[in-house]
Amino acid sequence: MLDIYTLGEDVLRKKAEKVTLFDHALAILVDAMFETMEQADGIGLAAPQIGESKRLFVIDTRKDSQRYVFVNPEILETSVETEVREEGCLSVPGVYSDVTRPHRIKVQAQDLEGKAFVLEAEGLLARAILHENDHLNGVLFIDRLSEQTREAAVNAYNRKNKGKKARP
Repeated sequence: MLDIYTLGEDVLRKKAEKVTLFDHALAILVDAMFETMEQADGIGLAAPQIGESKRLFVIDTRKDSQRYVFVNPEILETSVETEVREEGCLSVPGVYSDVTRPHRIKVQAQDLEGKAFVLEAEGLLARAILHENDHLNGVLFIDRLSEQTREAAVNAYNRKNKGKKARP
């Protein structure tokens, strides 16, 4: 299992770098990411969350028994229709809050071999893709909250993780 970086780590606030090498090492990293995500009981994990500044994330919502790998993703479309749903994050453990996101999206990415694909998603899968894609741009779910709610979330995180003070 890989270490999951948490609130306050610089890598979580940087824009990740494009993946250019589609090799065996990338496949091994993806396998380790899936294992880490599952051990931590998450449904998505982005490379910056394990200290790797790469435009890569994995998702397994456990709803459709399909695992997804997104390399160099780009959000092509988002629906006007939105939904509010509670989110949490492996990098902000123990903190949950309602976040508004588009209900449907269209994303383009590459697979492990570098082949481009387009996926249309809605509901939980769309939300997970948007959440993980935010990580690639240095954005955490708490950044999508009002200032007051974000401050409360950071304070809650700090209370639960005494000794490791987070910077928002």
